[in-house]
Amino acid sequence: MAPENRESMKSPKAKFKGYIQVYTGSGKGKTTAALGLAVRAAGHKQRVYIGQFLKGQMYGELFAVKNLAPYITIEQFGRKGFIHVTKDPDEEDIKKAKRGLKKCLEAMLSLKYRIIILDEINVAVYFNLLTEKEVLSFIDQKPESVEIILTGRYAPSSFLRRADLVTEMKEKKHYSKKGVRAREGIEK
Repeated sequence: MAPENRESMKSPKAKFKGYIQVYTGSGKGKTTAALGLAVRAAGHKQRVYIGQFLKGQMYGELFAVKNLAPYITIEQFGRKGFIHVTKDPDEEDIKKAKRGLKKCLEAMLSLKYRIIILDEINVAVYFNLLTEKEVLSFIDQKPESVEIILTGRYAPSSFLRRADLVTEMKEKKHYSKKGVRAREGIEK
C-alpha cells in the first residue's frame, strides 16, 4: 500500500482526556514530580498553570519557569518567607489560599492550560486554609480536557477516591535528620 493511502487510514487524533493525579506522603519529591511533569508538557508545547499554596518565598523553580514561558505559568499564594501554619491559621493565610484557589479555577476554566497543578493544596486543607468541600468543588468543575495535579502531604481520603492516579512518596531515610539544611537547587 502506498504511504499516502496508509496515512488516510489513520484515525483522527484522539481528543485529550485529562485525569486527576495526587502526589502525597511524607517523602521528598511531590512538588518535584509535578514540576517534572510540567517540564515534560512544556517540551510538547502544552501550557501548564501552577498555583503554589503556602509558598511565598523564592525557590529555584520560580527562576527556571521564567525560561519556560509562555508554556508554564506559576503563581504563589502564600506569605513571603517561611510560613509556620497550625490548625488555627491566621486570617491572612486563609484569604491568600482562597484567592489562590479562585485564580486556579479561572486558569482552569479559561481552557488556556492543559495541566493545572495545585502545589501543596493537600497541606492547605490539612491546616484549614481551605476546606475539602472547596477543593472538591474545584475538581467538579474540571473540563474533560484538563489534567489536575494535587500535591502535598496529608491528602484527604476524599481526594484519593476522586483521583485517577495516586502516588505516595514514603520517606525511608532523609539527611535532614542529620542536620542537613535545605540546599539551593536541591530542596529550594
